[in-house]
Amino acid sequence: MSFEGKDYDGHGSVDAASTASRSERELEYSGWVYHLGVNSVGHEYCHLRFLSLRGRCVAMYKRDPHGNPGIGPIRKGVVSHSLMVEEIGRRKVNSGEFYVLRFYNRLDESQRGEVACATAGEARKWMEAFDQAKQLAAYDILKATNLHTISNETKLNFEGHRPRVRRYAHGLKRLIRIGKGPEMLLKKTSELGSQVKTERYIEDDVGDAMEAHDWRCVRTINGIRIFEDVNGSKSGKDFLLKSVGVIDAHADTVFEVVLSLDRRKRCEWDMVTGDLELLDSVDGHCDVVYGIYEPKHLTWYHSKKDFVFSRQWFRGQDGEYTILQFPSVHQKQPPRSGYQRTKINPSIWEIRRLKMAESSTPKCLVTKMLEVHSNIWYRRIKRYYSNFEKTIYYALLCQVAGLKEYFAANPSLALDSPSTFVHSNNLEVASNASSEVEDSEVTDEFYDAIAIGNSVEGEDSDSDDEGIPKSGNVKLRNVAWAIASLTLRRSAETVESRELDTCCPLVSIESSQFYGSLLQGNVESDTNCWTQPSGQGFMIRGKTYLKDGSKVPGGDPLLKLLAVDWFRAENCISKVALHPNCLVQSEAGKKIPFILAINLEIPAKPNYSLVLYYGAERPIKKQSLLGRFIDGSDVFRDLRFKLIPSIVEGYWMVKRAVGTKACLLGKAVTCKYLHQDNFLEIDVDIGSSSVARRIIGLVLGYVTGIVVDLSILIEAKEDDELPEYILGTVRLNRVQPDSAVPLH
Repeated sequence: MSFEGKDYDGHGSVDAASTASRSERELEYSGWVYHLGVNSVGHEYCHLRFLSLRGRCVAMYKRDPHGNPGIGPIRKGVVSHSLMVEEIGRRKVNSGEFYVLRFYNRLDESQRGEVACATAGEARKWMEAFDQAKQLAAYDILKATNLHTISNETKLNFEGHRPRVRRYAHGLKRLIRIGKGPEMLLKKTSELGSQVKTERYIEDDVGDAMEAHDWRCVRTINGIRIFEDVNGSKSGKDFLLKSVGVIDAHADTVFEVVLSLDRRKRCEWDMVTGDLELLDSVDGHCDVVYGIYEPKHLTWYHSKKDFVFSRQWFRGQDGEYTILQFPSVHQKQPPRSGYQRTKINPSIWEIRRLKMAESSTPKCLVTKMLEVHSNIWYRRIKRYYSNFEKTIYYALLCQVAGLKEYFAANPSLALDSPSTFVHSNNLEVASNASSEVEDSEVTDEFYDAIAIGNSVEGEDSDSDDEGIPKSGNVKLRNVAWAIASLTLRRSAETVESRELDTCCPLVSIESSQFYGSLLQGNVESDTNCWTQPSGQGFMIRGKTYLKDGSKVPGGDPLLKLLAVDWFRAENCISKVALHPNCLVQSEAGKKIPFILAINLEIPAKPNYSLVLYYGAERPIKKQSLLGRFIDGSDVFRDLRFKLIPSIVEGYWMVKRAVGTKACLLGKAVTCKYLHQDNFLEIDVDIGSSSVARRIIGLVLGYVTGIVVDLSILIEAKEDDELPEYILGTVRLNRVQPDSAVPLH
């Protein structure tokens, strides 16, 4: 599926002229899914249905309407801006493993439903299609067009009474078919997709330095490079090995193959793993697996080894797949006679799509990263370097090479994709994807944090050797970097005058006047505290971003961090600013021209809330970007509110899971806004996304050893809003969960 049919200009905003003729050029996304739910008498059902999405209109049919012109939909509705589409993960449906999407309206809990897709790629395509529909809905509201029609629209609802409706989906210019057809859903997902032209929705920027690693290539095998972490080995602690390779296949298809437990397929690319057996499915994004090593070709001794490990996987907003693998135990699989129980090394798979020409073979960058005990590496292996090829570590890293050859030997799998282009008249596959408009929104908000105090080149910069073209997101090198930094410093006063009313007297903000339950740190060695770093560690959109995609290091935050509260409660805490004991309601707080309160609601047992309070020293200009964000609609806020994370110190797997990629919070999770008097509170429900819940659960397990930086900003989309600026930052230094206090 492609984004070319979308009526947006190259900067992510909607072009008015093209919107006028939108109905003439709209695409229909359609395909077979399983409709899941519970009927009126409480029985679960699972029905094969044909789902169609045209613009904002959704219809569900019993049969394909393009092959049965007289058939009408059994359900239909309109996508609203408040529709949320959540990727639940894998679930067993009709004796097969499918990928489930949950639909719900955050303003009306009664409007909800679930559908199951054959592959992860199909689920991603549907999510992207519905995201386009949501942006069209947001545009209609922001431009205040057809308000009467919008208020009377029938919202999408996959549950409840099924009314009689008339046929409506006809006269389409083009059709984008997702998936092969009903036969695909009736088979297990190992059949992997269908043939299609490559798509343009790709992100390949590797300009972000995620971690401070000094990588050295120690082996090259079959076009795959194996690296060791030099700095990690010098420290005497456990360190990292990784293998990196470019595979000629869709990232969705590679993900399916890596996750598959099918022995017949794994034997074609995995030289070390024998049988794999699913022990337990924790949820749609996590399971526990039992496996056997077959090391007779790898070690100096012959012994049977088995292991138990847990897998967690998720897909980022940029479409990158991440699979975390940890050693585990499970009561269903105690130690087995004749086998030596071993612990697998913690590892991560990263599968990222690469940018390519429209007609070229799809490619993805696959990285396998492995944690190794330093004493084993130096005492047993590096001393006798030729023995490295006989170790399980080597065999695990060679899995990337195995995948590369597997897809080279099966070119039909490499071209598999869950969508095809079809003309509505003759249902023939289109020869070329449309090039009307390219959606830059997907490719501009990733890799936005840089490592402070380290080289600009990150650990993934080695992919340049593979001939991978770099994106234009970060174009700063050497002298250009210095010039851009100087320009950014000079523009700090311009940003302040653009956003704040400089005619009003300055209100001095003294930190000693404000207190939060989490203390402010004084020196770097302090723990369980917060500080406010500069914005230099984050990449933001530069003045010429709309022309060349350039990003620059952020400057000092516009707002000052006043205090941080760390609360715990049985239920989620919201509307903190209205609490009488809140900083916002204090005498000192009421004197501040404007306060922004960010309430990050963290799901756990108990639930936590991290509340950040930022203050402005002058009133906000009404017509500025920040002023329009404060007084604007929730739709506008959802489209602009952005957060960039960066873990400065912490366990490497947590760093990789969190990443440094910007996230439009209103798109990823549910955000609620409260604007009164001199403050705006944003309640961010992290638990509203299963992926976010999984990542935050991982972070909480290591939070006492983590130093994390967060940057908050409003996304700039127009020339007069550039360059972007950092709204506020915070550094959280090894926060202790037990130090959270109840809100009284």
